[in-house]
Amino acid sequence: MNHRPRPRPLLAAFVLVTAVDLGSLAAGWHPGHTVAKPLLMPLLAARAAASGAPRLLVAALLCGWGGDVLLLSDADPAFLAGMACFAAGHVCYLALFARYGRPRARAAVFAPAYAAVLVATLTLLWPDLPPGLRIPVAGYSTLLTAMAYTAATRLGPLACAGGVLFLLSDTLIATGVAEWPQPPRPDLWIMLTYVAAQFLLVRGALGGRVACVDPSTKSTRTLNS
Repeated sequence: MNHRPRPRPLLAAFVLVTAVDLGSLAAGWHPGHTVAKPLLMPLLAARAAASGAPRLLVAALLCGWGGDVLLLSDADPAFLAGMACFAAGHVCYLALFARYGRPRARAAVFAPAYAAVLVATLTLLWPDLPPGLRIPVAGYSTLLTAMAYTAATRLGPLACAGGVLFLLSDTLIATGVAEWPQPPRPDLWIMLTYVAAQFLLVRGALGGRVACVDPSTKSTRTLNS
């Protein structure tokens, strides 16, 4: 008998917690954000697992959960540890997309664009980043850009949009670290783009060409969200 949780209630719970988190940030109510943020990725990971997602996809989301929890602290060691968690998640995504995705003709067109965005972002941010964070941020940004590029060139438009939003979310964080002028409620925009990015990456993977072994039938199939 298959006791796997149903995806729809988990998705509804994810949407509800997302609304609580974003509403808390919009209202400036930090306790709501502190409670809701650590629940987001476990719920999305559970939803993905209930849909038969490959372990790499679930692992990427759980790495994101680790980063979310660590970044609730303002301490520099927590920031670096959180960055390392997200970097591990990007490695999982890269391995997933490389294993299950299909190379697409647009790869050659997208490569210069993503490379230019990476170089321009690091060039502009570098002088204003704390010296101890320059190399970690550069390494992380390169890995993030590689993940976004791979999502765009091996999966469909949903995963492409997810990768772009992940780049935007983390660029907003980096500009805050560099003490650049920020929009009102910057944490709201960071979380909005981040949650949308993770959701779209999951949708792009499950609804695209990612295949895995269905544990109930032991057969390989294409996943649908």
